[in-house]
Amino acid sequence: MLHKLVPPFGTSASRGATLALALAAAGIGVAACADQPTVPITRTEDTSGLALDVEFQLQLSLMGVDGRIEERFAEMLGRDIDQDLAETGRLLFFDPILSMTQDNSCSGCHGPNVSFNDAKSISVGVGNNGVVGPNRTGPFNLRRAPTIINAAFYPNLMWDGRFASESLDGFDNSAGFRLPQPEGNSLSDLDHLLMAQAFTPVADRIEMTGFDFKGDNDQIRAEITRRVDEVDEYRTRFATSFPEVAAGAPLDYEHIARALAEFEFTLIRADAPLDQYARGDTAAMSPAEKRGGLLFFRDPAACFECHITLGYANQMFSDFESHAIGVPQIAPVNTNAIYDGPGQDEDFGRERSTGDSGDRYKFRSTPLRNVAYQPAFMHNGAFVCLDNAIRHHLEMERSLAEFTGEHLEFGLRAKRGPDRPMIQGAHEISRIPRGTLNISDFADLLAFVEVSLADPEAHPDALRHLIPSTVPSGLPVHDFQYGSTAPECR
Repeated sequence: MLHKLVPPFGTSASRGATLALALAAAGIGVAACADQPTVPITRTEDTSGLALDVEFQLQLSLMGVDGRIEERFAEMLGRDIDQDLAETGRLLFFDPILSMTQDNSCSGCHGPNVSFNDAKSISVGVGNNGVVGPNRTGPFNLRRAPTIINAAFYPNLMWDGRFASESLDGFDNSAGFRLPQPEGNSLSDLDHLLMAQAFTPVADRIEMTGFDFKGDNDQIRAEITRRVDEVDEYRTRFATSFPEVAAGAPLDYEHIARALAEFEFTLIRADAPLDQYARGDTAAMSPAEKRGGLLFFRDPAACFECHITLGYANQMFSDFESHAIGVPQIAPVNTNAIYDGPGQDEDFGRERSTGDSGDRYKFRSTPLRNVAYQPAFMHNGAFVCLDNAIRHHLEMERSLAEFTGEHLEFGLRAKRGPDRPMIQGAHEISRIPRGTLNISDFADLLAFVEVSLADPEAHPDALRHLIPSTVPSGLPVHDFQYGSTAPECR
């Protein structure tokens, strides 16, 4: 939320006044509107040249976008990445040995063929057919797995933010890491939030554990660790990074969690055209993208109200807060998850974690970097086209009224949850229609989000080389579908 931003930017009102004064000094006019949360956008006479660059560069400066977050990663981590351990983590990431059922892996729901997003609108965990892509089959989970690219910068993780650093810094464990029970804050001695989070998917029944093993979370992790420890290649690799293993000590699950996190540290992809522009290359973005950027940061689009870049947001374009924005409710017929509501066709969102009815239908704002490479949008993949996802933010009630779900695969079309309760509990901004963007403005806004925030190194083709041909356990690596036909979104 904007009122939580760190100095010197202050409140949205003070930033607006600062921006207005600065633009006036630069000879660029802005409209004054005291009841608006941000400065309303105005068109300069020169919308493709120097005046546009002056205005947009100043806007980025005020929003704390310097395009250098990627190069600061090692400084934030406090050390260089352990490449040997990261390689061990890469192999484990793709190895079904981490699944008690041995039919899923981390890569089953975070595939490089979809930029480490989920290939499905809603994830398929255990009981899958070994495919990662549109042809993946099996019982659906509750939500779509988000990308892990750049997740090292996030202060909290998951759609409901249930894995969080209390310091609002994933690199800082001084205030502890908060996870759902039974882990709670017991993993706060780990160095990074991703290490703590790595303890949980393997113990999730619908993601990787299945329903046959009767033990608790600790017993599940102990069994997985035992299996990994019996693989000679893994022991040799872990011995390279951990002296106690080299001395003959058995593996502990913490070794595995550290390896997985170390691999995720290699997935920093935050050098998009916007970053190059912010560092001084004014040709890195088109005039349309620059105009779209001004729309993004100001009224009437006001995307920046929730997709912030300042302070703890680390230029990730999310406030990492949970908001109710009325995303269409869809519930699969074939599922091993338990849905909410009287019709079991709703997802109550953050309320499922907090137990607070005030958190109903709330989900964490999506970090927008590399969002163009996602195959679906929102927590349940209700939209498969980025332009429709943006339109929903601008006109929620109209979007809900027109939503048919016909673009979704057959297994997700059967049940549609109620709209009215979500509309009544929606975030204040979502209840205000912002359909005042003309076709040209909307195209500019879409260009900014789709093109200028996309790092080419996060494209699926640039990640293909990370897929191993074999893994040390000898279990089969998933079949990653590349080149699948994308929906027609224009």
